[in-house]
Amino acid sequence: GLGFNIVGGTDQQYIANDSSIYVSRIKKDGAAYLDGRLQEGDKILAINGKDLKDLRHKDAVELFRNAGCHVSLKIQRRLQPQNGPVGHQGDGESGGLPLAAILVPGLALAATAVWILLRYRQRI
Repeated sequence: GLGFNIVGGTDQQYIANDSSIYVSRIKKDGAAYLDGRLQEGDKILAINGKDLKDLRHKDAVELFRNAGCHVSLKIQRRLQPQNGPVGHQGDGESGGLPLAAILVPGLALAATAVWILLRYRQRI
């Protein structure tokens, strides 16, 4: 085998309202373990160019079993917040920016603008 287990699918959602396929376990000394790139918690988006969206668990398993000797996986790496459970970012199609990366500088600019406006009004 490929040396890892999967969870998920339309009939066995691993995450509520998400029917994606995830790596649940990497088998020690298996192909995935020896390769070293795949990690537990990764979302598998495609195998050998075949999209895994909206598949039942058993159909996804069948694709992996029939993948052949040379396997290409498209994955979405899991995110690990400092506090809380492992999360997943979007649908893998775009990286984007965390909301805080937009809000914090925006709030700082707004606060500065208000301060300048108040200082300017005091001089008039």
